[in-house]
Amino acid sequence: MATITSPRERVLAAALSEFAQHGIAGARVDRIAKTAKTSKERVYTYFRSKEELYAAVAADQLQAVMDSTVLDPSDLPGYVGELFDFYAEHPDMLRLVGWSRLEPNEALVGLGAAGAASLRTKLDAIEQGQRAGVLDDAFEPVDVLMLLVHLSMGWFMAIEMHGLDDDRDVLARRRAAAVLAAERLFPAVKPSR
Repeated sequence: MATITSPRERVLAAALSEFAQHGIAGARVDRIAKTAKTSKERVYTYFRSKEELYAAVAADQLQAVMDSTVLDPSDLPGYVGELFDFYAEHPDMLRLVGWSRLEPNEALVGLGAAGAASLRTKLDAIEQGQRAGVLDDAFEPVDVLMLLVHLSMGWFMAIEMHGLDDDRDVLARRRAAAVLAAERLFPAVKPSR
């Protein structure tokens, strides 16, 4: 884990925790400031509003996912495994996603430039894999991507299944199930010669 040094980085880290725990509406800038060891006024010098701060946190988390995973159309199960591992290591990210679905935020309409570029890159990779014949074209690229993302995070988002999360064997079985489901849905297709 990287050492957080700048006041802005401390604010973002504190905000991630606050938003993950309390959602957008329930988060309090004064608690964020206290956790970041700064003043509320200083937080507002970096971010004009709580919504802008939330959008910055969400963008940072999206960037972290993009930096940690690579979608290879010839190995979609591997991508599901990478995403699963990322979510296992970053539970606040998933809580942030859950809150954003409950509390839509105008600051997050669209994905921002980085998110839109990442989405386009992934969809292009899937489409190229389909054109090259290494990936079945039975699904639209966007459907493939959404199924992969939901396979990777499904166990974590199913709150009724929590309580077993601390058991490494259970986590390994859940990961294996998600990867196997991806293998069954999107088997690698050997190009014809």
